[in-house]
Amino acid sequence: MQFMTRRRVTALWVLPIVLAGFFLSQSQAADPSSAATAYFAGGCFWCMEEAFEKVPGVTAVVSGYMGGRVENPSYEQVSAGGTGHAESVEVVYDPAKVNYATLLDAFWHNVDPVTPNAQFCDHGSQYRAVIFFQGEEQKRLAEESKRAIEQSQRLTHPIVTELTKASQFYPAEEYHQDFYKKNPIRYKFYKFNCGRVQRLEEVWGAR
Repeated sequence: MQFMTRRRVTALWVLPIVLAGFFLSQSQAADPSSAATAYFAGGCFWCMEEAFEKVPGVTAVVSGYMGGRVENPSYEQVSAGGTGHAESVEVVYDPAKVNYATLLDAFWHNVDPVTPNAQFCDHGSQYRAVIFFQGEEQKRLAEESKRAIEQSQRLTHPIVTELTKASQFYPAEEYHQDFYKKNPIRYKFYKFNCGRVQRLEEVWGAR
């Protein structure tokens, strides 16, 4: 079966977009003084939004771009490759309800950590898996989580997921935010045909 990529799915339905106000998301419900952020890339940011929004204590997830050299990139630029950015998510969470280690666990179990420059049916460095750490504590925890998986010998191939210092995060266009909620049929069609669930079960087992 020829997989239907997200870029092709997007091309089927793109409508005029009003680029306004997507920062007025559910993150406003959290007290900014108690909120913390974490950044990850795991292929399709639609799917990573869904994964992290299911974690208790997470108050908002924003799709965007990180890790490249182009300022304020568009989806078209990033998806074409060449910007250096990876499709990423900004995870806003309440440290009193969930810790960074738990977010790392959610990350690992929603990516294929042994395939370089690709995730499932999406190929290219823009779909690479990355933990973008902030500060020495997040770096330490990320390294420990990777090491624990390696020592468990659960995986049959080396982990190629990057651990990289976080850089400027650029939010994606409004129509990408909460795509899985706003376009559930198109999203499920993409996710199934991309083989994401099937591959995750191969790597990690059924959850």
